[in-house]
Amino acid sequence: MLRIHEQGDADFESTLAGLAHRGDADLERVEPAVRAILADVRARGDEAIVELAKRFEEREVERVLVPESVWRAEAKKVDPEVREALAAAADRIRRYHEHQRDAGFRYEEDGIELGSRVRPVRAAGVYAPGGKARYPSTVLMTAVPAAVAGVPRIVLASPRPTPEILCAAEVAGVTEVIDAGGAQAIAALAYGTKSVGRVEKIVGPGNLFVACAKRLVFGLVDIDSIAGPSEILVVADDGADPRIVAADLLSQAEHDEDAYPLLVTLSRKMADAVAVELEAQLAELPRRAIAETSVRTNGYCFVVRDRDEAARVADVLAAEHLALAVEDPDAMLEHIGAAGAAFLGYHTPEAAGDYAAGPSHVLPTGGAVRFASPLGVYDFVVRTSLIRYSREALVAQADLLERLATLEGLEAHARAVRFRR
Repeated sequence: MLRIHEQGDADFESTLAGLAHRGDADLERVEPAVRAILADVRARGDEAIVELAKRFEEREVERVLVPESVWRAEAKKVDPEVREALAAAADRIRRYHEHQRDAGFRYEEDGIELGSRVRPVRAAGVYAPGGKARYPSTVLMTAVPAAVAGVPRIVLASPRPTPEILCAAEVAGVTEVIDAGGAQAIAALAYGTKSVGRVEKIVGPGNLFVACAKRLVFGLVDIDSIAGPSEILVVADDGADPRIVAADLLSQAEHDEDAYPLLVTLSRKMADAVAVELEAQLAELPRRAIAETSVRTNGYCFVVRDRDEAARVADVLAAEHLALAVEDPDAMLEHIGAAGAAFLGYHTPEAAGDYAAGPSHVLPTGGAVRFASPLGVYDFVVRTSLIRYSREALVAQADLLERLATLEGLEAHARAVRFRR
């Protein structure tokens, strides 16, 4: 089931290179349909969303914007232990993200005052999927960083939000809830409708239609990233427990059939032991069909000669979740530049990052961690550069400014300096 490739095999490097391009999602396939949905919602607003819910989800939507009194009442229906767990996770996520706050800066240099002002966006939309599974944790991981950033209006979009989803929204600081999913939810957030005010930033994972819609509205609003299937890369030395390694791989495989459970080992013995454990644990999983498809379709193991090669392979794969089940994981991490979240050591499950460690579990996928970062407070703020010259400072720099303006043939620029001398 798990495809095992040993270093030196003829197809080792080609297989590795192919996986490095797994982020080339098939968005073009759904783009015409998504463009039609976006145009419909932009033209007809709430009416279009209601009709699209009936067409795609076979359900009636009474109202797109859920009254605050209604959704908060629904949130209170959850078991007290569930609320307690969500609140505890939210508290940990909040404490972590408080370290990301940026107060901006100012300084003076030769009579010139420079700085950066940081302020939150005025409104953010957070999307929580409502398809094969529902994730209250995703509500926490998107809305809490926005609240810490100081965003005054946080809108949750989720189809048929359950009491658990709404409870997470309440403890995370969500201010509005809309009952909409798919591309139509992204359209409502980006364009606004009669009942839904438009936002300035949209974050959160979703299916292919959601990802495509986010890409198409980018520019009108900001987005976090184009999220693809979830993925985990476990690097395991011979000190790792095969049973635990297999469980970590399956923790992502059970998300959906397109997830990528990837493994790098330092011996064929470990690779074979993990493969046996995967088969045994799959037989007991409630979501066996999903996880099994993921492993059979996208499950790969690379057996390498040493730790340096393990780090090289990990860096090429640039995984969303990187679990270093090795001795001295910090030393190995020094040689891996690309990773979304790194889980260090034998006792750190990826599941901790999904729920309550603190960092947001909304991470770039498909190798995008080479240039993108985990969701955080910095995603919900905008910066303004501050510049102030004294007359003396302008006179001292005037020759330089005029020379550069003349170099580019922009006489009005030069005069804007010259007339102030």
